[in-house]
Amino acid sequence: MIKPIELVIFDCDGVLVDSEVIAARVQMRLGAELGWPLTLPDVVEHFIGRSEAANHAVVAERLGTATADRWRERFAELHAEAVDAELEPVAGIREALAAITLPTCVASSGSHDKMRHTLGRTGLYEHFAGRILSATEVGRGKPAPDLFLHAARSMGVDPAACVVVEDSLPGVRAARAAGMRALGYAGGLTPAERLAGPDTVVFDDMRKLPELIRH
Repeated sequence: MIKPIELVIFDCDGVLVDSEVIAARVQMRLGAELGWPLTLPDVVEHFIGRSEAANHAVVAERLGTATADRWRERFAELHAEAVDAELEPVAGIREALAAITLPTCVASSGSHDKMRHTLGRTGLYEHFAGRILSATEVGRGKPAPDLFLHAARSMGVDPAACVVVEDSLPGVRAARAAGMRALGYAGGLTPAERLAGPDTVVFDDMRKLPELIRH
């Protein structure tokens, strides 16, 4: 028997805040500067939805640890500047959050400092304050299930009664590995066909989210 939904777990980047476009642009700039020319599909494949540690490892394998350290430092600087200048909430997310009556939390590959910045900048931090989990708290980031299982434990909910709202392939894979249902948001950088799969409903308009959760 399928359990009713008791908890909605939100990814942050690309689901709550429209930051993935900013991050991708910064990654491509750094690739050009530091010796790894990247296309947008390259960035989606190698970086989107993954933790800072995972991204560092990808660059280190390609360009060495010293360059990866420089990449990480420059990314933090350039990303913060762009967030301050242009970050907006994902279209329709404020309306969706206002209509969702179930308990919610955030479980993101980003650090707590990064989420305080991005969620704070868009006025969404207070909505989730005290219910924000980071991949820095678990041993393995997405696509491993650790972060979502940690979120379920923290909120006192059976994983089978959780639904995850994600916009990346590592994210939906992590939800499936955790035994959770997934709602794959295809209004961002990751194509709908990459999000599709078992126990996953793909959608492209955040205003539809409350109805999808109800059903």
